[in-house]
Amino acid sequence: MIRPLAVLGLCVLFSAAAHAAGTELRFLHDGQLVKEADLESLKKACKLAAVVIEDPYYKKTKSFLAFPLNQVLSFGFDQPAAALAKEDLFFQALDGYVKPASGARAVEEGGYLAFADVDHTRGADPGWEPIDRRGADPGPYYVVWANPGQTDAKGYPWPFELAAIEIAHFDKKFPHTLPRSAPENSAPWKGFTTFRLQCISCHAINGEGGRIGPDLNVPKSIVEYRPVEQIKAYIRDPETFRHSSMPAHRDLTDAALDELVAYFSTMKTLKHDPGR
Repeated sequence: MIRPLAVLGLCVLFSAAAHAAGTELRFLHDGQLVKEADLESLKKACKLAAVVIEDPYYKKTKSFLAFPLNQVLSFGFDQPAAALAKEDLFFQALDGYVKPASGARAVEEGGYLAFADVDHTRGADPGWEPIDRRGADPGPYYVVWANPGQTDAKGYPWPFELAAIEIAHFDKKFPHTLPRSAPENSAPWKGFTTFRLQCISCHAINGEGGRIGPDLNVPKSIVEYRPVEQIKAYIRDPETFRHSSMPAHRDLTDAALDELVAYFSTMKTLKHDPGR
C-alpha cells in the first residue's frame, strides 16, 4: 500500500537518508559494471514513495521510503521495463546472499527499493530496525513488495543489504550448478529446479551461489557426510536440529525432498572446486 506522509516529515527523512554514507548501488551486466548510482542519483531519476506493507521478515506492518523497483532497474540499466522483463536478474547482498529472479517478475508493479525505515528513523539518523534472526542492518537498500500475493519471499526477491543487481543468464553465471550428466526431466533436474528457486540464494554448489550457508558440494557433498533421512528432515524443519537463520521448508513434499537428494547425489560426481 502506498500512503502519503506529512510533506515536512517526508522531506526531513529523505534529506537525512540522502546524505547517509555507503549508498552506492551497482548495476552489472555479465559481471561488467554498467552504472553505479548513489541515493542522490536515484532520487533525481525515480519517483519517491512512502510504502506501508505487511513485512514477511519483520512479521508486522512496516513503513518505508522507497522508489518503484521498475524505475530503479530502468535507470540503472538504461533499458525500458519491457526489455528487462526478458532478462534474468540477480540481486546481490552485502552478506553474500544472491537471489535470482526473472526480469518479468522484477518489473511487476508493486516492487519497491526501500532506502529508509520510517518507523525507526530517529532525528537525523536514517537507521533501520534490525531484521531477521541475525539482527542484521537491512541497509543501504531493501527490496519490498506492496501488492497482494507478493509477500512470498521464495517467489519474489526480498533481499536486504542490497549492494548490486546483475543481468546474467543463469547457465552462464552458475554453470557448475547444473546436473548435466542426468537425463532431461529426471529427478536430479527436478531437484535442481527446487534448489534454484529455494536454496541457491544462501547456498552454493561448486562455489556458485549464495555465501550465507555452506557450500553443499565441495570439498565434500552433503550426501557424503550426512544420512539422507537427516538431510531431508533438516531441510524441512531446521529448528528441530538447532537454532538457525535457515528457513523451514514445510511446503516441500516427500517427492521434492527425494529429488533434492537426487540432485545432490548427481552433483557429487560433478565437482568443480574453486577453492576457498
